Amino acid sequence: MGLYLIMLYEVSVRRVCLVLDFCRSMWYYESKKDDGEVIEKLTELAEQIPTRGFDSYFGRIRLQGYPWNRKRVLRVYRLMKLGLRRKFKKRLIVPVQDPLEVPDTPNHTWSADFMSDALSDGRKIRVLNVADDYNREALSIEVGLSLSSERVIRIFEWLEEEYGLPQNLRLDNGPEFIANRFKKWCKDKQINLKYIQPGKPVQNAYIERFNRIFREDILDAYWFEDLEQLRMLIYQWRDDYNNRHPHKSLGGLPPRVYYENAVNSGKVPPRKPAPDFTTINSSMTMKTEQII
Repeated sequence: MGLYLIMLYEVSVRRVCLVLDFCRSMWYYESKKDDGEVIEKLTELAEQIPTRGFDSYFGRIRLQGYPWNRKRVLRVYRLMKLGLRRKFKKRLIVPVQDPLEVPDTPNHTWSADFMSDALSDGRKIRVLNVADDYNREALSIEVGLSLSSERVIRIFEWLEEEYGLPQNLRLDNGPEFIANRFKKWCKDKQINLKYIQPGKPVQNAYIERFNRIFREDILDAYWFEDLEQLRMLIYQWRDDYNNRHPHKSLGGLPPRVYYENAVNSGKVPPRKPAPDFTTINSSMTMKTEQII
């Protein structure tokens, strides 16, 4: 009230105190209470249990033996605006981050990832790419209108016949890869699944780099009327990529040449013989026709 009169009538403090019969010593009085300890304790409780309220905080304070009364703690609680609803982040389960490394041998770690596109008639398609991190070789590029976890398992069973199976498999958190059926199959085959953190595709950089080249050369370069046309282009492109595409990380050598040089020099043990692409084309076409 006094401050209001001073601002409204532009009078002195002395004049206002006389009108209101108010002692000037009380006007200039400043509380010398130190609430620092109370503030510190309330801050600690608000950080530990942000979803609780004043009653819970005050109860804990009394149980811990502090002598502050309820009025004092409530006054500080309100000054700190702790009564406002506080937002807090949900505690999500974060997968263990596994650093990207270059394997010393084939079949040590494979990378797999899905891509999406559409045919000329608008039908959506999915593409599953599987590559060996050792020499960046494209082991499989499978395409379909849908690729369920069961079909993903069949693709890896075909890869087992041609190349064997990897010790580790680096994947994202797509529904096909986190399906219980796929996890059980990998566990039975003693394959260690390395899931990248959500939103961190850089942790699967080898297959992401492969995806970019594949999209530029195939998916963004052609219109596809049907899956058979796309499969023919994929088989030709994969043959060229594995046998004639120079990789800077491999000393300018194509993936297959790099692998064969390493085997011939005795640096790595040989895996199963290189597949015949003509045979693969015909067999894969028959398999995919049966699936579709």
